[in-house]
Amino acid sequence: MNPITQRPHLIPPNGEKKILLHSCCAPCSGELMEALTQSGIEYTIFFYNPNIHPQKEYEIRKQENIRFAQKVNVPFIDADYDRDNWFTRVKGLEWEPEKGKRCSACFDMRFERTALYAHEHNFKVITSSLGLSRWKDMDQINDCGVRAAAHYPDVIYWTYNWRKRGGSSRMYEIAKRENFYQQEYCGCVYSLRDTNLWRLKNGKTRIAIGTKYYSPSASLKPSAAVSTSNKQENSSLRSSHLLCCIGKEFLAARKVLYFPML
Repeated sequence: MNPITQRPHLIPPNGEKKILLHSCCAPCSGELMEALTQSGIEYTIFFYNPNIHPQKEYEIRKQENIRFAQKVNVPFIDADYDRDNWFTRVKGLEWEPEKGKRCSACFDMRFERTALYAHEHNFKVITSSLGLSRWKDMDQINDCGVRAAAHYPDVIYWTYNWRKRGGSSRMYEIAKRENFYQQEYCGCVYSLRDTNLWRLKNGKTRIAIGTKYYSPSASLKPSAAVSTSNKQENSSLRSSHLLCCIGKEFLAARKVLYFPML
């Protein structure tokens, strides 16, 4: 049976027929977009992801999302790329592992802006494509979403498990069908750093931004955002690989403020 036909009919909280969908990227949001459309739910995409680094990667991911939104005629809200505020928000959490406190702070910031926009533009329900990826902690994401929505009595975060009933598998099928850009790390500079460190230690080349795209013939799933035990890494390993992992221009601009060599 075609897995696309196995999607359940979705009913948002309180039977609402309009939601604001926070999108992290086209591959993850593609399945949600098609599922919502199939259930007759009106939605608008809200793209607010100031964590994504470098800006070239951010623009690629955003444009892929815009391309698909235009194809299916869905409104797309392009929010700010306020990178400086994001770095302020996660300062002191630079060496937290994936799914740790830094990720919670990141989700909080993105969902708070989503909830604010929903409150100001009469959206009663918000949700996010972040939870579709198996590399993410669904409970962590839902907790952040519920916490953000709680600031406004007229906004609810929909904690639906988008992975179930074949959601994750359909995500890859849609990505291949649409030839979406295939990102190889979560998005932030610290995820890029940790993934490149893992790749270098395992004899692999560093990530090349903007080169990989899904194709119908592809069989491999995207690489995980690697979580290394950073606090146990020695400082010489960090310093020797840092420049090749994230780029000299970024370090110069930040004066290494966000990369303490502990």
